[in-house]
Amino acid sequence: MTVADVRVGIGGWTYAPWRGTFYPDGLPQKRELEFASSAVTAIEINATYHRLQKPASFAQWAATAPEGFVFAVKASRYCTNRKLLAEAGDAVTTFLDQGIVELGDKLGPILWQFMATKKFDPEDFGAFLKLLPDRHAGLPLRHAIQVRHESFRVPEFVALARAHGVAIVHADSAEYPAIADVSGDFVYVRLENAQEGHPQGYSPAALDRWAEAARCWSEGGRPEGLPYVTDDQPPVVPRETYIFMINGAKVRAPAAATALLQRLG
Repeated sequence: MTVADVRVGIGGWTYAPWRGTFYPDGLPQKRELEFASSAVTAIEINATYHRLQKPASFAQWAATAPEGFVFAVKASRYCTNRKLLAEAGDAVTTFLDQGIVELGDKLGPILWQFMATKKFDPEDFGAFLKLLPDRHAGLPLRHAIQVRHESFRVPEFVALARAHGVAIVHADSAEYPAIADVSGDFVYVRLENAQEGHPQGYSPAALDRWAEAARCWSEGGRPEGLPYVTDDQPPVVPRETYIFMINGAKVRAPAAATALLQRLG
């Protein structure tokens, strides 16, 4: 059976409560990315959501992470937090031009996250998706979209995402509705409901279920028991799968990620 890669990671790498819990005591802060990228297989860069970064920073991150490591990049809020998404063209260009291509083959998907108050407007959202290029400066791009309003839980949204080849983010969240329908040639999952009472963020049984789901996605399947909008089965082809432990009880994120990686072998 052909199986695509499953990558499991965390959001960012600079977080004070991880010092002494994830990072060894005395580890210099400048070596935290080196340590984190050896413990997980992907990291979602969140600093890019708040402000532009320097090309040299992307180049340094790429040089620090080991071969085969991948960074997902969270798109600027100036692209997604606006009344008319169709008018985001200049902001999208500015975001792409900041130097993300310096990540080279360590560039994974770009995450476009929308406010929880943003409602589904088929025309405007379709216009936004047309602004997302397949390549930038010669580097292939892949896009994942995280929507957080109930109005997106309709077949029309799933069909629109599939038509544009973007992945709908499946977020396990206590606050927002979830959509598990596969729409792109990869799968992007954000596990946002970790509990501090569990040493690994999620219970062992929950981690077992997510490991099983990850294997299913990587084989091109459709995991059972998830919140789907449609009954459609996308083509059964291996899909690279990204799972990020993020938000929730953030202090548990590294433990949750490494526990899931252990289950995946």
